[in-house]
Amino acid sequence: MNITFRRVLLLVVAAVGAYVGVWAYFLPTSWYRAFPGLGLHWLPVLGPYNEHLARDVGALYLALAVLSLSAARWARDNRLAAVTGLTWLVFSVPHLAFHLRHLDMYRTSDQVLNVLALGFFVVAGAALMVPAGGGRTGTGMSHGGGPSRPSSGGS
Repeated sequence: MNITFRRVLLLVVAAVGAYVGVWAYFLPTSWYRAFPGLGLHWLPVLGPYNEHLARDVGALYLALAVLSLSAARWARDNRLAAVTGLTWLVFSVPHLAFHLRHLDMYRTSDQVLNVLALGFFVVAGAALMVPAGGGRTGTGMSHGGGPSRPSSGGS
């Protein structure tokens, strides 16, 4: 995988994670009524509003956004990218599977958009697990917890 493509993909999933996370956590009633936005309303047909669940979803997406932003910062790190991709897959595969079983409550256009949107995160997660050429295979972190730096050649 190309490092630039990896970084862009990580920034896209981070942006979506931040969008959903901030909205769901800080404005849970609005998120429930109007998600995903643009005049679409995908959540009310799935059941009654639950503030606790909405805020938990927001916190989950915020955590995914932080992980994805960190991986974008150290995009050359194959292990960090792979763990980030795997984390998105662990969330996205069951999420997509649930929605595939419950598409009948949506109009055809919303069914297609659901599958495309949720499928994107499955594909993105899998793509992030592909190693980048010339990238680090280690953690990319120094023993002190910060990013490792190449040596200057001196002792």
